[in-house]
Amino acid sequence: MTHRLTVKDILALGFMTFALFVGAGNIIFPPMVGIQSGEHVWMAAIGFLLTAVGLPVITVIALARVGGGIDALSTPIGKVAGVVLATVCYLAVGPLFATPRTATVSFEVGIAPLTGDGELPLFIYSLIYFVLVMVISLYPGKLLDTVGHFLAPLKIAALTLLGVAALLWPAGGTIPATADYQRAAFSSGFVNGYLTMDTLGAMVFGIVIVNAARSRGIDNAALLTRYTVLAGIIAGMGLTLVYLSLFKLGAGSGALVDQNANGAAILHAYVQQTFGNMGSFFLAALIFIACMVTAVGLTCACAEFFAQYLPLSYKTLVFVLGLFSMVVSNLGLSHLIQISIPVLTAIYPPCIVLVVLSFTLNWWNKSSRIIAPTMLVSLLFGILDAIKTTGFTAALPTLSQHLPLADQGLAWLPPSLVMLLIVALVDRLKGAEQVSVHS
Repeated sequence: MTHRLTVKDILALGFMTFALFVGAGNIIFPPMVGIQSGEHVWMAAIGFLLTAVGLPVITVIALARVGGGIDALSTPIGKVAGVVLATVCYLAVGPLFATPRTATVSFEVGIAPLTGDGELPLFIYSLIYFVLVMVISLYPGKLLDTVGHFLAPLKIAALTLLGVAALLWPAGGTIPATADYQRAAFSSGFVNGYLTMDTLGAMVFGIVIVNAARSRGIDNAALLTRYTVLAGIIAGMGLTLVYLSLFKLGAGSGALVDQNANGAAILHAYVQQTFGNMGSFFLAALIFIACMVTAVGLTCACAEFFAQYLPLSYKTLVFVLGLFSMVVSNLGLSHLIQISIPVLTAIYPPCIVLVVLSFTLNWWNKSSRIIAPTMLVSLLFGILDAIKTTGFTAALPTLSQHLPLADQGLAWLPPSLVMLLIVALVDRLKGAEQVSVHS
């Protein structure tokens, strides 16, 4: 008899997926987009939602269709390239950016208002924080599920309260948009959606979602895909509601903080004004627990991945990753965001290409002919876009500034489409030749 999930199980799977995605980045970036985009907030929101909700949901669906993790998805580009891609994704959502960011966000929201934003308080906090992360990560089976069961409803309740408050009690009116959002609100929102890292997170967590459905006895491939898709859609709807309320919160906070403030500062200022000190304590506690569990999940996932390729045990890797993340977190939130922008701008385009083209595998005679060259072109032009977000723009040839969509941070898109057309034509011609030889 084929096992099927109950409605309750499907909802639980959806809430689990939502809880996996809601980390530090999901809470801090929408208010920043809201305050910076001013009167163009909803156009920027559409761009942001495409990369911060649409792409992760599509990634979860793509992984469900291949029935596995990033290694299964990257089969068309070969084993070595697949391992390199997986390594980059795990490092980005692990010790380089996302895991340290959980510490800096929870520090800036909960501790910095009390101690000041100094180096010593951040160091002491990050030391205690990552010792806790490492201890919990050593025994993932015992604590992560328990905390997760309590945490998902708590997160949802707290974020709902914050969202309702943003709608009912806005801090003030919108202020004029920054130059970037005046010029290109949609694409600025689109590129800022990269910063949540949810598409990379989906590549890492996708296998967890598929395995959660399998653990309920679902072994039918079609049902597995269907339930994972439903979980992705439920999570996507939840994320959309959270983001829309946080855009609204940010858009009305121009009177409270500087327009260039980071999301943690915007949230703290809003909650302090609307709910007073008790509200600030509540927000700090929520973000601490949310960030802690995300950090544990990422540390466990990264340690398990690297244990396959390095001569180190899982427990040793937990300590290595925890200590490295602690060192990186001491750069502070604003510096961490600055460093992550060029890296994510470079690696997101090939990931987008891989996910989107994974739905077209049946169209081609040989999928590796299509996917590998298109990803390579998207990476090269993604690197160009990335250099433009740093201080080295002047080193680029003048021509690179005038590429189609270059001023919107999407210079990778037209050449990737051109390469796709070329390799599609080559695939058709080579496929036709093979058929004629055999006949």
